[in-house]
Order: sequence, then structure tokens, then C-alpha cells
Amino acid sequence: MGPLSRSVAGKVVVVTGAASGMGRAIAELFHAEGARVAGTDVNAGGLPGEASWALDVSDPAAIEAVVGEIVHRLGPVDVLVNNAGVSVPAPIAADDYWRAWDTTMAVNLAGYVRMVRACLPGLTRRPGGRVVNIASTEGLGATPYISPYTASKHAVVGITRSLACELGPQGVTVNCVCPGPIRTLMTELIPEDAKERFARRRVPLRRYGDPEEVAHMVLNLALPASSFVNGAIVTVDGGLSAKFG
Repeated sequence: MGPLSRSVAGKVVVVTGAASGMGRAIAELFHAEGARVAGTDVNAGGLPGEASWALDVSDPAAIEAVVGEIVHRLGPVDVLVNNAGVSVPAPIAADDYWRAWDTTMAVNLAGYVRMVRACLPGLTRRPGGRVVNIASTEGLGATPYISPYTASKHAVVGITRSLACELGPQGVTVNCVCPGPIRTLMTELIPEDAKERFARRRVPLRRYGDPEEVAHMVLNLALPASSFVNGAIVTVDGGLSAKFG
């Protein structure tokens, strides 16, 4: 085996949910590293990268159309980062529980699988394809009143492991990043003093993380040099899961 490259320059990278937070940080980092980035989001204005598309990943027909346009414009997909996600609070007794369940599963789980299927011809055309799924520490534990979100993230961990076994023989690695408390739109409404109390009590590093810290882990998993990392579930949580896992 020759030297292992630590460059993604020239790779075609698709990042879903790229308009803000972790998705935006991931797209910006890959772009800075020389990748040809296709950012997608339901709100597609001003996305980072070489090109951007409006995409609701709960819409199967839209996924097929957008991935087709990406391939036509940038080339076959080398790296897929499944990041788009929603969290809909839903106590189990709530009248609209099933609406929250269906919405969450359509984006957080079915959307991930549909994106993999749509990108598969590029990912498998030669050894070295990469899929990185963004889950959450909710995929390793649980919090009350968000059971659809928690179930979806446990499922992302499961689909990651399953596809790592299925696609590994074709040279495609499938890995999962589980962020903990990160400063994103999902946590934006939490008051600063509440963030600080939570971090002091539960996070060994005693702070919330930044989206860029997640982005660098995603980049590492996508590097050609990470060719023997497959089926990994990597936490980026300041030690939260080590303390309470």
C-alpha cells in the first residue's frame, strides 16, 4: 500500500442541511479543502460550496432530481454527508404525536437512506466512496419528550452499521458522527445560563461545542487515509457520553 492521502481536493461532496449550523460548517470546511461541494437545504439561499440546491429530503422525487443535477454538473458523488435533520418535541400522549413521528422519520431516517441510494452509483464506481451520517448522542441514550427524534437517531446508528457491512466489500465506508451539545439552530433558543449549567454538570469539557468541531471529525472520516475506518460511531460531545454512557 502506498502513502495514504489526507486530501479531499477534487472530490465531489454532497452535504444535506447545509444552510446553517453543522451542515454549513461541514460544507465550508470541505470547500476550503478543495472539494467540489454540493450543498442542499430546504432553504437554499447563500449555501457554501461550488453549487447549491433547494432540497427537502423527505421528498423522494426531489432527491432523485437533485442528485441527478449534481452528477450532471459536478460529476459522480464521492462523499455523502447526511446531515439534514429535524427535532419535533412530542410527548407520547400528545394528540399530534404521529405527525411528529412521521415528519421526523421522513427527514432523519428515510431521507438518509434515500440519499445513499441516489448517490450509490458514484459511491461504488471505485473503492473509496464515503458516507458520513450525522446522528446525535440521542442515538446512544435518551431524553424525555422527544421520542421520535431519539428513535430516529438510534435508527441512524443502526443503518450506519448495516450499510458499513453491506457496502464495505465495494470499498465504501459508512460511518456515523454523534454530536452532543453543539451551538446550532436546534439549541439556539436555550438561554445561555441554562447552557452553562448543563455543560458544567454533564460535559467534562464544561462547554457547548461549535459546529466547526463536528465538521473536522466529518472531514477526517471522509479522507482517503481513513480507508480502514468503517462502521464507526464517533461521539463529538466533550466527553458527555463517557461520563454518562
